[in-house]
Amino acid sequence: MRLPSLKFLKTFQVAATRLSFKEAADELCITPSAVSHQVKGLEEQLGVALFERGPSSLTLTEAGESYVRHLEKVFSRLEAVTEQLRIRYGRDVVRLHIPPFFATEMLLPRLPSLLEARPEMDVHINTVAGTLETHPAEADLSIVVDTSPEEEHDNDHDWCKLFSQTFVPACSPTLLQRLPIQTVQDLNKHTLIIHEARRDSWQRWAQTHGIDLRPKSIVRFDSMNTAAEAAEHGVGVALVSSRLGNERFAEGTLVKLFDRELETGESYYLILRREDAERPNVKALRQWLIEEFSVSA
Repeated sequence: MRLPSLKFLKTFQVAATRLSFKEAADELCITPSAVSHQVKGLEEQLGVALFERGPSSLTLTEAGESYVRHLEKVFSRLEAVTEQLRIRYGRDVVRLHIPPFFATEMLLPRLPSLLEARPEMDVHINTVAGTLETHPAEADLSIVVDTSPEEEHDNDHDWCKLFSQTFVPACSPTLLQRLPIQTVQDLNKHTLIIHEARRDSWQRWAQTHGIDLRPKSIVRFDSMNTAAEAAEHGVGVALVSSRLGNERFAEGTLVKLFDRELETGESYYLILRREDAERPNVKALRQWLIEEFSVSA
C-alpha cells in the first residue's frame, strides 16, 4: 500500500487534536475547506472513516482514535530525531520559554549582554501567555511560576529556584500628586487595578492589614504587563510584582506605597531536562540566567 501524504497525516493529527477543522486551519495556516479536503482524501486512500461529522460537531470514530494515537507517537519520534540531527550537524538553537511579564521586565533589558558575551548563540524565546506551570516538551529551558514544581520530585529534570513571587501596591508619581496616599485606608479613594489571573490578590493583601477594601472603582486587565503600564499612566493603584517591577521602581515611573508585600507562596523556577544539561549553549544560558536572576547567586 502506498503511504499517505505526510501533509495529509499532519492535517488529520491536528484536526483530531482540535476536533475542529476551523481551529486546525488556523494552526496550519490554511483554509477550513483545505483541511476538510485533505482529511477526506486521507479517508478515501485508507478506505476508513476517521471522523463522524455532525451539523455542528466533529468526533473521532474508533478507527480515528486509534490512528491518531499511533500518529502522535510517530510525529513525536520524528520531531525528536529531527531535533537531534539539527543539534548534531546544524546550528544549535536554545529554546527558552518564559512568562511574558518576566520577558519584558527582566530578560529584555539584560539580553544584549548575553548576546555580546556569546555571539555564536542562537536563542528562540517563546513568551507563554498566562502562567507557565510546567516545563514544555518543546523547550530546552523554561522559567515557570509554581508553589513547588513537579520536576522537583522526578529524576528527569534539573530545577533551580530563582526568587519568590511577592506583590506590592504601586502607582505613578503623578497620581500621588493629584490625590496623596498616606494610609492604607486612602486606597479606598482610588481606582484599584486588578490582574484578571489574580482577582483575589487585593483582598488577600488587605487582610494582612486587617482592612476592608472598598475602592472608588476597579479596572481589570488580562495581563500583568498591561496592569503595570496602566498604573504608570495614572489609571489607578496596582499590585505589582516586587522583583519584576524593580526597573520601574528604580526609574521612578512607579512608586511603592507600602513596605508590606503579599506573599503568594509561589516562586520562579528555572527548569531543564537533565539530558540537555551538558549541551554547551544550554549550559551557558542556564548559568547566565542563574547569575542574572537568582537571589542566591
